[in-house]
This record gives sequence, structure tokens and C-alpha cells, in this order.
Amino acid sequence: MNDPVELVPLFVVFNNTHYKKILELLDNNWMTCAELCDVIGRDYVRDGLLLLRKGNLVEEKWRMPEPGKKPEKEYRTNYSKVRANFQCDFSDLGDLLTIAFANGEDLRMKGDSVEAELSRGNSSIKDIARKFGVSPVFIKGIAKRIPHLDVKGQGLVVLDE
Repeated sequence: MNDPVELVPLFVVFNNTHYKKILELLDNNWMTCAELCDVIGRDYVRDGLLLLRKGNLVEEKWRMPEPGKKPEKEYRTNYSKVRANFQCDFSDLGDLLTIAFANGEDLRMKGDSVEAELSRGNSSIKDIARKFGVSPVFIKGIAKRIPHLDVKGQGLVVLDE
């Protein structure tokens, strides 16, 4: 881990029992989305896998199907240990911890505002941060928290499944 923003998906995963269970299951086996849904439930698998992929915590490959069936992606964890090498201001770290552990309406409203800016065509992290009067690290943290958004270079992107 070289960027403190990468902590957000990791903390979100460990703060949710369903996402943590997905990580634990994938630590031992290659599993498809359907297999995970059978164990965890359909409601949590999609967002859980998006967060794990965004945090670079899982790898994926195609499972060869039985004749006449479609191939499926299967997943497994990449790492079993964490190594962090970054430095940041306490205020940025505080923002990232707040974003990772908050579940309130305030966080939802900020996330909706960021998504609205992105839908208007403004993907620049610095421009969005300036508009809302927050730091670029805060905007990056929000993007790492929302399963279908991510940071690419100096901008935000919507993730494909």
C-alpha cells in the first residue's frame, strides 16, 4: 500500500461482516460470483467484490466450463498480509477514517454530490474538491468508498462490473 486512500476499501471490508466473510472465503478457494451468492447472499456479493477489486485484494480468472456452458469469472485473494508505505497529514487520515467508518446520511449526501458532478462530466478530483471545499484526498476517499466509483490518475471513473 503506497497511498493512504487505499485504506478506505480495506476498512470498509473489515467493518462489514458480509464483505469480510467474502474475503475469508476467497482466502482459501477460487470461487465464482454464483458460489459466493449461495453462501453469502446476492445482496452483498456484487458490492463486496467491487470493493475487494478496487482495493487490489482479489485476483480473477476465467473458469473453464463444462461443455455447452458459458465461462465464469472466479476470484481469490491476492494477499494475506498488509504492508503500508505512505505518509499523510493527520487531517487527511482523519477524513479517510471518517469516510471508511461512517454510515450516516451526511456521507450518502456527499457521495451523491460527487456522483452528480461526475454525471455532469466533471471528473477532475481537484475541481470537485474545490467546488465542495474539501481536500482532494477526501474526494478520493469518497470514490474508494462507493463501490462503483474509483480513482484513475487525477480523475474519477465509473467502474464496469
